[in-house]
Amino acid sequence: MDRSYSYDPVSTGAVNQQAHRMEAGQLWRQYIIAGIANIAIASTGYSMGWTSPINGKLSDNTTDILDKPATADELAWMGSVLNIGAILGPFVGGYLAGRIGRKWGLLSSAVPLLLGWILVATVENMAFLYAARIFWGVGVGMLFTISPMYCAEIATNESRGALGSFLQLFITLGYILVYGIGPSTTYMNVAYVGIAFVAVFAVGFFFMPETPTYHLLKGDREAAASCLSTIRGRSRAGVEAELSLIESDVKASMEKTATVMDVFQGSNFKAFYISCALVFFQQFSGINAVLFYMTDIFESSGSDLQPAIATIIIGAVQVVASCITPVVVDRLGRRLLLMVSACGTAIGAILLGMFFLLKHNESEVVASISFLPILSLVLFIVTYCWGLGPLPWAVMSELFPIEVKAAASPIATAFCWLLSFLITKFFPSLDRHVGFLMFGGCCVAAFAFSLLVVPETKGKSFSEIQDMLAGKKRQEKA
Repeated sequence: MDRSYSYDPVSTGAVNQQAHRMEAGQLWRQYIIAGIANIAIASTGYSMGWTSPINGKLSDNTTDILDKPATADELAWMGSVLNIGAILGPFVGGYLAGRIGRKWGLLSSAVPLLLGWILVATVENMAFLYAARIFWGVGVGMLFTISPMYCAEIATNESRGALGSFLQLFITLGYILVYGIGPSTTYMNVAYVGIAFVAVFAVGFFFMPETPTYHLLKGDREAAASCLSTIRGRSRAGVEAELSLIESDVKASMEKTATVMDVFQGSNFKAFYISCALVFFQQFSGINAVLFYMTDIFESSGSDLQPAIATIIIGAVQVVASCITPVVVDRLGRRLLLMVSACGTAIGAILLGMFFLLKHNESEVVASISFLPILSLVLFIVTYCWGLGPLPWAVMSELFPIEVKAAASPIATAFCWLLSFLITKFFPSLDRHVGFLMFGGCCVAAFAFSLLVVPETKGKSFSEIQDMLAGKKRQEKA
């Protein structure tokens, strides 16, 4: 449905205001552009989920993929090293986003992704796969830094939350694709699909526009007007009012010089610690642990589903659940969805922890509650996809002012992947009941943090968000 966009009538002339109101524009354009940008995110989901169907092929004595079958320790390291690349990638992405633009920064992520797939396709030993996973990690880190930034800068205030939530939706699409085709086809065919995935993104996104914000940062107002017209589906006059608002925000940001130290001062630091806390709660919700023990959870329930089928089912649940947030986030708000998500994941993780504790103590009750692991798993996955999965990235893209985004976003994103590495590498050494109860406690803390600290950014412009972080109250216009 077409709708008007909010703007400050004081900032523009009456003629432009009238043109702005008369041209409803084409809201769907920003969704299409953001969708094409997020094909790269789907590609990372495909790359990150690649180990699930491929590990068995690599360790099989009857295949000749490697010079010798992979050991369990080698497979564990292969699963972890992607996070090392993802810790480095945000700094590459942040630099490129400021230097060559959001569009070309996103396109550049295709290089490490493609290099990773070439190494996978030409594999001779595990060193090739370690290198491939590190290259993929660099691409993942770049994309998780630039993609939310790009989507936030092309979105209207009313749809910014939806576009920011695309990240979780598209990454789950990549997961379910590799879960679906991986077990039923050859190692090389999985690699060829991965290469094609990256190529489709690179070709499709090549024709998409840069963000108006970046053009204005470079002092090119006409280029900003042109790409904003393309994104909104309006004439040059029809975007003038919105362009003037963006320009005023950019000019205000350019009056300030931002360094890494500025990230830790004033309202910038508030945005930074909120972003870091949200990605901490995202990782310490236990999502990687839940996925890691998914097969055990199904087995504990007495289900006779094959692991490959169970994985596809959970992948489908993730996709369906991830479709909900883009639809409702700009109506219900970020804080409410984060609280609902934290509450649901807390209950799911605690129930899993209690079940594994009873099983660890060889309780007779376990046989009568065999349904509990799958129920807890589904509750956890669904509610995670509603909030803790997508919204930390959406909120991060909104909180940082323009002048510090390139410095702050990479640090917060790298922090996220450092946590992911630590959990992936060291969680298996914990007793399952201890780990899940700990994650449940972190989800309870996430609920409290979302309720008491996280600001509601629904429907607010970037300048309004900065005023809110700084504790300023805007005067209501008559």
